[in-house]
Amino acid sequence: MLRAETTGGAAMTGTPLTLDARLDLRAAGPLAQAIIARRGADLVMDAHAVDHLGALAFQVLRAAAKTWAEDGHTLGLAGASAELADQLALLGFTPDTVTAWEAQP
Repeated sequence: MLRAETTGGAAMTGTPLTLDARLDLRAAGPLAQAIIARRGADLVMDAHAVDHLGALAFQVLRAAAKTWAEDGHTLGLAGASAELADQLALLGFTPDTVTAWEAQP
């Protein structure tokens, strides 16, 4: 389950969104919902535990990158695991570039 760091049962504003270890088909919907809930502000996602990134979850991250860029906010991954970095490399991305969006001319 995706979660924000909490204190006293309430989510703290501006805290990283902690990603699940397995971002597969089942995780894509909850991932999208958790990210959308943070729209309108800069967002950092804690990816230290991620050991699997499926295609749909990857698409969620890329869609979020575009949305955050269009909204004028930053989106980033912090502490990406070696497994996640390796899987992103196979797709031509790094933990820094997967959340970056460049407008096409």
